[in-house]
Amino acid sequence: MAALQAGGAVTPAQAITETRAWLEHAVIGLNLCPFAKAVHVRGQVRYAVCESADPEVLLQQLADELQQLAATDAAEVDTCLLIHPAALTDFDDYNQFLDAAEALVEELGLDGVLQVASFHPQYRFEGTEPGEIENATNQSPFPMLHLLREESIDRAVEAFPEPEAIYEANQRSLAALGHEGWEALRERWQADARMAIAAAPPGRD
Repeated sequence: MAALQAGGAVTPAQAITETRAWLEHAVIGLNLCPFAKAVHVRGQVRYAVCESADPEVLLQQLADELQQLAATDAAEVDTCLLIHPAALTDFDDYNQFLDAAEALVEELGLDGVLQVASFHPQYRFEGTEPGEIENATNQSPFPMLHLLREESIDRAVEAFPEPEAIYEANQRSLAALGHEGWEALRERWQADARMAIAAAPPGRD
């Protein structure tokens, strides 16, 4: 799956399958987000893929996904992962695009209703170097926009009133894991994704 990422020739099924494997192994497996397991188990995560490399096409699809999420009952779909393997593969370009994404939320009248969180293979927090392990919390297999409901965030804050404690716990987990441990984890989720793709019924994209 790593070779597919490097070449950018990733089908929607491959992008979704590896992202789901990453969610299970890394995000849920390391408890990087205490709220992810519940929506995953209940099947309330929508996976969408933008196949275009054009940021303008991605922005239009983001608008469609935002409107669809806002119009859908949270019990059916609580959150959406919009994966875009071919677009904004450079993190600096991706980071600049986030301004347009935030402006789009306001333009659609969804400010205070939905928000967009960021995940990218090259993700790095401000003030960190690209190779620092703490960046791994937001390093997804492919560039991705995470669409969240504000009301879900509010409930999460009520359950965990000190979100900095989550960040600190994540940093301890990643420090203990180290780069070798993270790469081993990546190999496991990629292996799971390859097995799932191989086992998929013929004709699945």
